[in-house]
Amino acid sequence: MDAHSRGRADEIDPADQWVLNPQTGNYELRLDRSAGQSRQAPSHPRPGDHGGRQPESGSAPETAPPVPGQRRRRVTEAGGQPPVGRRKRRPEKSRKKKVLIWTGGTMAFVLVGGAAGAYALYNHFDGNLKTVDVAGAGTGGFRKDEAFNILLIGTDKRTGEGNAGYGDKDSPGHADTTILFHVSKDRTNATAMSIPRDLVINIPACETKQPDGSVKKIPGQTNERFNISLGQSDRDPGCTMRTVKEITGLTVDHFMMADFNAVKEMTTAVGGVKVCLAKPVNDPKSHLKLPEGESTIMGEQALAFVRTRHSFGNESDLDRMKVQQQFLSSMIRQMKSDDTLTSPTKLYELADAATNALTVDTGIGSISKLKSLALELAKIDTKNITFLTMPVIDNPSEPKPITVVPDPVKAPQLFAMMQSDTSLTEVKKKQTDAKNAQAALLKGTRSTAHEVRVDVYNGSGIRGAAQSTINWLQNEHGVTRSTNKSNAPEKATATTLTYGPNQADQARKLADLMGLPATALKPGTQDAGEREPMTLVLGADFKGAGVPLTGPAKTPEGAQTADKQVCAK
Repeated sequence: MDAHSRGRADEIDPADQWVLNPQTGNYELRLDRSAGQSRQAPSHPRPGDHGGRQPESGSAPETAPPVPGQRRRRVTEAGGQPPVGRRKRRPEKSRKKKVLIWTGGTMAFVLVGGAAGAYALYNHFDGNLKTVDVAGAGTGGFRKDEAFNILLIGTDKRTGEGNAGYGDKDSPGHADTTILFHVSKDRTNATAMSIPRDLVINIPACETKQPDGSVKKIPGQTNERFNISLGQSDRDPGCTMRTVKEITGLTVDHFMMADFNAVKEMTTAVGGVKVCLAKPVNDPKSHLKLPEGESTIMGEQALAFVRTRHSFGNESDLDRMKVQQQFLSSMIRQMKSDDTLTSPTKLYELADAATNALTVDTGIGSISKLKSLALELAKIDTKNITFLTMPVIDNPSEPKPITVVPDPVKAPQLFAMMQSDTSLTEVKKKQTDAKNAQAALLKGTRSTAHEVRVDVYNGSGIRGAAQSTINWLQNEHGVTRSTNKSNAPEKATATTLTYGPNQADQARKLADLMGLPATALKPGTQDAGEREPMTLVLGADFKGAGVPLTGPAKTPEGAQTADKQVCAK
């Protein structure tokens, strides 16, 4: 449209809702459509000349002008003069000042960019948010100098037009898609762990706040699917938060929840999300039809992509979660792109769609609190955001497995990594000196895993640490000559492996398997007996069975980072 087609005085360009605040030099969102027009600037006043007039003696100092109202499109009338004054040039955008707001139906990420700061989000967005008092399930708020956890919940409750084909009819909604998002203490990395909806676990008792302010106590259930931790028996997101803590040992600080419409509305607001397919898809059940290679999807097509169970892998929910992770990674990249960050219209529509879709706990139930949270999340580079699925195995109690249960070895390892704030993307590298010392000490031959003899003592203070280590050594690596010696006589500050000179080859093998640093190896001066075992004492630095004390040697199996495009298979 040209300028003449926008000459009506009451027409407002969406981009003009962002106006320059002359006090701060930042662009801010003006939502009050009744606000007046921008005042005209005086004709080229010089600094300090007060528009060509000297200030009167004793008069009050002039104050800085307020933020202008919405600017309306103006055209020069025939024979008239153009408006005096020109809009000040927009400052360079800082890529470091981004705002990240999380939401989901099957979960989506929104980044709102800033100009010399963050865009202000006003009462309009505040009014969009819906909140739930989780009755003490969270921590009451995150702290800037501590790691924190957010539970992202996509419910399958049917709301909105066009969603009749998804979810269960007349259902209050389940925890259909759930991601535990762990943010590191130093904000250099994050782990996004998907929790299968068909995971069979124990759901703990929980309390929910009722509309009249009373508290309802809901009893726990054993051997139930994870997805009924929400919605069923009047359970609210606080019950899901408590269930996740029961499973992982991690306290959930906050939750964010949305339904199917979030994916449709937000992908449309951002102009579509790029996805890649290793093969063409034509699924009559979800109505998803896409060619091989890269496509840009939005709206109904985006929802079909993240909901389909019959287009990828072995058509299981676990494979569907992998596709969702690939989709979310792509959406993060799209939100961080210049195409989004430099478009005021997209930013407005995106923020509006996100806040309309969100239900959050009262601890972050305002735009100002979400903004504080978002600024913390925005510090994380996409290459250090790791997506993965909670390790599971087929439910052994079912003749023909339909559900899954936590992997008894790998799941505790991952939980321990997250509990100890270990980076899965190796953001922090080993110190050079420690590497050299370890390499020197471990230089030499290795025995086989079967030849390793070791007694394991628990001095870590973590219940069951010795047995979980034995299970991992025997089941994962074939160290069958390992024995649980229960608790050490006293707590140990550091893990140690004591061995005789003639057991050095066994020590090297065990150190390789466990990721023991050079400081943990304690060679003796006398040879051990023929069948004498080494002694491993787990200390306070023990992070979990299979978790290297020096940090993970590589990211866990199946993990993918948000900076890379992966084609769904």
